[in-house]
Amino acid sequence: MSVPNPLAHSILDLIGGTPLLELHRCVAARGLQGRLLAKLELFNPAGSKKDRAALEIIKQAKAEGLLVDGQTVVELTSGNMGAGLAIVCRALGHPFVAVISQGNSVERIRQMKALGAEVVIVDQSPGSIPGQVSGADLALVEDRAKAVVAEHQAFRADQFVREANCLAHERTTGPEIWDQSGGEVDVFLDLVGTCGTYTGVARALRIKNQAIRTYLVEPAGAAVLAGLPVTQPRHKLQGAGYGRTNLALFDPALVTGYLQVTDSEAEEAARFLAAEEGILAGFSTGANLAAAWQLLAGPESGATIAFLACDSGLKYLSTDLFP
Repeated sequence: MSVPNPLAHSILDLIGGTPLLELHRCVAARGLQGRLLAKLELFNPAGSKKDRAALEIIKQAKAEGLLVDGQTVVELTSGNMGAGLAIVCRALGHPFVAVISQGNSVERIRQMKALGAEVVIVDQSPGSIPGQVSGADLALVEDRAKAVVAEHQAFRADQFVREANCLAHERTTGPEIWDQSGGEVDVFLDLVGTCGTYTGVARALRIKNQAIRTYLVEPAGAAVLAGLPVTQPRHKLQGAGYGRTNLALFDPALVTGYLQVTDSEAEEAARFLAAEEGILAGFSTGANLAAAWQLLAGPESGATIAFLACDSGLKYLSTDLFP
């Protein structure tokens, strides 16, 4: 008989400690050799891995005196960080303003509003396609975020530069994967946006075992960290592939290799994961699974590969991910 989890006294107590699931069907159906382990971050309260970073950034800012009681918090977000900050800020008594591109799914915007956030929606750049946020779109959101910070005399969560983004995963996600797998991890991979998750988990796992290989995943046609030209700046992998080459949290020393995934590959993998493994996740999770398939079919055949199921597919029902 399993022992129930202890009584939680705040929604913040429920962030982290997510399950690690072995995906047997995802290996067998393709005739591959090896193991796939998915860290189910959609089990976090706001439904994504970003809950961890949101909590760590706010806690550290308060501890350092960068954020004072009652002060407004502002962040540029594709939705997941905004939802995480919404619940963290509400629990700790801070108004929160999310600044987001119109190109992100409507569920993300509605979720943040439902969780008590004020949401500022920024129109996409000319020629952009709804559901496909480009670097140009992100630049417009950045400009608006700076203006909102000045208007509210707010604290900017600034997930692209704050080390707390990495520390959240170095202190929690990475060690959880190691412990839950019994130390049986050969490879970790992640589709990167801010690079906080990738860097944090890679650091934690390399501390446990220097031989662990770590692969960085980017959208095909927008793999700037791999040094490739941008040929497809508008893709469906929301929260990733913004075309930034100067990511503050990116450490090339932690990269064993670079992988690219197309929209169609990510969609196919996400649909398979839902139908065959019962995990309803989003585009980024599909990209991670597609990248893992690439590795098991190639240089990492027979390996045990861990990756994150980054967020819930419920945030994408208005898109064509699940027809």
